[in-house]
Amino acid sequence: MRSALPLVAAVLVWAGCGGHAPSPYVLSSPRDIGDGLAVGTPDGAGLDSDLLAEAVARIADDRFGEVHSLLIYKDGKLVVEEYFPGHTYAWDAPGFRGAWIDWNEHEPHNIHSVGKSITSASIGIAIDRGYIESVDESIFEHLPDHRHLMSDGRDAITIEHLLTMTSGLAWDEWGTPYSDPENDVIRLWLGCEAPVTCVLEAPLESEPGTEFTYSGGNMVVLGEIVRNATGMDIEEFSARHLFEPLGIDPPEWRRFDTGVIDASADQYLTPRDLIKFGATYLDRGIWQGRRILSEAWVDKSSTPYRGNVWLNSGFRPMPPGDGTRGRRGYAYAWWTHEYRDSGSELAGYFALGFGGQKVYVFPGRSAVVVFTAGNYGSADTTNEILTEFVLAAMR
Repeated sequence: MRSALPLVAAVLVWAGCGGHAPSPYVLSSPRDIGDGLAVGTPDGAGLDSDLLAEAVARIADDRFGEVHSLLIYKDGKLVVEEYFPGHTYAWDAPGFRGAWIDWNEHEPHNIHSVGKSITSASIGIAIDRGYIESVDESIFEHLPDHRHLMSDGRDAITIEHLLTMTSGLAWDEWGTPYSDPENDVIRLWLGCEAPVTCVLEAPLESEPGTEFTYSGGNMVVLGEIVRNATGMDIEEFSARHLFEPLGIDPPEWRRFDTGVIDASADQYLTPRDLIKFGATYLDRGIWQGRRILSEAWVDKSSTPYRGNVWLNSGFRPMPPGDGTRGRRGYAYAWWTHEYRDSGSELAGYFALGFGGQKVYVFPGRSAVVVFTAGNYGSADTTNEILTEFVLAAMR
C-alpha cells in the first residue's frame, strides 16, 4: 500500500470477529495534486474513520480478493484515497493477471465496462449539442452504410434501445467466460471483419424495447453513431467534450483492425479520473460550475428503463456473480440499486466493469465511491465492502 500522511494516530482495528488480536493501521489522507479535486478528511465529512480503517485493513489483508483502490468523495471533497498492490490487466496472461505493481494516484487502470457509461455520456452530450435529435431516433438515421439491414424488425431499434440493452439483437456475453472464443465479445475481435455489421445482422430475438440482454455490441454501434452524427470518432469527441472539460488526460480507445472503435470498454483512467466522472453525475451534470451533461440525461442515467427492473438474489444475480440483494435495474448504461440502510431504502447507481471496477453515485449521501480491482477470475466482493463498511460509515 502507498505511504501517506496520517489523518490520525494509528487506529486500532479488529482484523475480524471472535476476539482476534487488533491490528494497527494508519488511514491515509488524500493529497492535493493539482488535478482539480478538493481534498478533505473522513472526520471532516462526518464519516466513521474507525470503520473505514477497518475496511482498509481487511482489504490490505486480502479479505476481499485483489482490490487496487478505494476512494470516497463526499460533500464536494475527496476524503478517502487508498491504494493497494496488485496485478495489471493482461488479456493474454493466465487469469488476465499481468505485472505486479504498487497502484497509486497516477497509475491509469483498465476500467473495462465502465467505458459503457462513458459512451452513454458521449451520446448525451451529442444530443445536447444538436448532433443527434433524440434517443427515439432509429439507429439507421446515423448508420447510412448499414441501411440494407433495416429488415426483420431491426428498423424499430432506436438509440435508446442500444443504451438500455433492449435492442432485441441476439448476443451472448454472459453465457461463456471472456476467455472463451465463443463469447460474442471475443468473436467480434477474432472472427469478424466488420464489427458493426456483425452486431446488426444478428437475428432479432425479441421486440426492441422489451427484453434486457447485456451487449457490448450495442455500445460498438453507438460509437459508430457518434462518428457519423458528429464527424468525429468517439475518442476525439469524448476528449473534446467530456475529458478535457473535466481536466482528465483523454484516454485512447481500442480499435478493431478496420479502425472502428470498440466503444464498450477498456479505456485506461486513474481512480481520481473516475471520481470526477461520478462527481459530474452527482452534481446533476455540472463539474466545477461548467455544465457537461444535461440534468435530463443524468435523470435518464439513474432511472431504470421500463422493464429493466428485477430483484437481485442468489437465484438470479444480475450481473452474474453479484451477491448484492435488493431491487436492481439498468438505465442508460448505468446500473441502479436500492440498498437497505438503517431500515430504509438508499437509492444509488453505478458504472460497472469486469474484475471489480465501480463508480457508485449516491445522491442521498452526496457521495461518490470508486473501486478498482483485479478480481477477474473470482467473485467481485466490492459490494460487500460498500454495504458493510462504506455506507455504514456514512450514517
